[in-house]
Amino acid sequence: MQTPRDWLTPETLLMLQTIAQKGSFAAAARALNLVPSALTYRVRQLEDALDVLLFDRSARQAVPTAAGQELLREASRLLDDMDAVANRVRRVATGWEAVFTVAVDSIVSRSVVMDLCASFLALGATTRLRLRYETLSGTLDVLTSGQADLALGVVLEPGLKNDIRHAALGEMSFVYAVAAHHPLATAAEPLTDAMLAKHRAVAVADSVSRGAGLTIGLQGGQDVFTVPDMPSKLEAQLRGLGGGFLPASLAEPSIDRGLLVVKQVNTPRTNMCHYAWRDTRQAPAGQALKWWLHQLDNPATRAALLRLQHRV
Repeated sequence: MQTPRDWLTPETLLMLQTIAQKGSFAAAARALNLVPSALTYRVRQLEDALDVLLFDRSARQAVPTAAGQELLREASRLLDDMDAVANRVRRVATGWEAVFTVAVDSIVSRSVVMDLCASFLALGATTRLRLRYETLSGTLDVLTSGQADLALGVVLEPGLKNDIRHAALGEMSFVYAVAAHHPLATAAEPLTDAMLAKHRAVAVADSVSRGAGLTIGLQGGQDVFTVPDMPSKLEAQLRGLGGGFLPASLAEPSIDRGLLVVKQVNTPRTNMCHYAWRDTRQAPAGQALKWWLHQLDNPATRAALLRLQHRV
């Protein structure tokens, strides 16, 4: 007698992901080179095995039910785990990772990361390189969950797992800045917490997939405009949509042109940034990780990674 385990295969999980991504059974069937009836039959068999309804078929589109959404979330995690196992096996056999994923925080220079990627790809190694952009605790989370092999610009948290190693990337200075036409631009200094609370803050969203994530530099009860990354934060603050802390190197060109005004606050901010990776006896560092760590040994490279630039 078959059990749910017999049906939850990688092929089935990929099938469900394709249906959700394409939005309909017909489009998913074309992508999977199946006739629609065969795809529908497979989904019904899975639903019968799990005794749940995975997709709402009342509309023209295939909309995942609550149960379907939960299975899709777990499917993504399970497939990532399978990729990680395959990666470790290949690493043992060849010394080079099959896939090497670098998680890059929004406070890290993407152009410098791209320079490093270009140098890595020029090696001609068999490793496929992947980048993913994260923010705040999400950068460390993708590393600890096995979705990345190296994380740049992480904020270290208490209770770090034993298999996570880390080193200092460098200190990043922040300035509290507002647009030249913002009400706080002419306010007396230092700006108190009570003054800041009366004005909207621009904050970068934490990309962590679970939990509340980190909030930095916000006042209780303060109106917040949330954006996905540091370049968006700078753009919002240049438009006067709110105030907030910006990396000094990112804000400097706009400050020099008089577009942003730096204000003194009671609680200045600096961040010690780190890079982190996984390296254990069970999963020793492969050649790709060793190459990246060698590049990060260079003080000039570390400094460049924390030197954000923006053209105004």
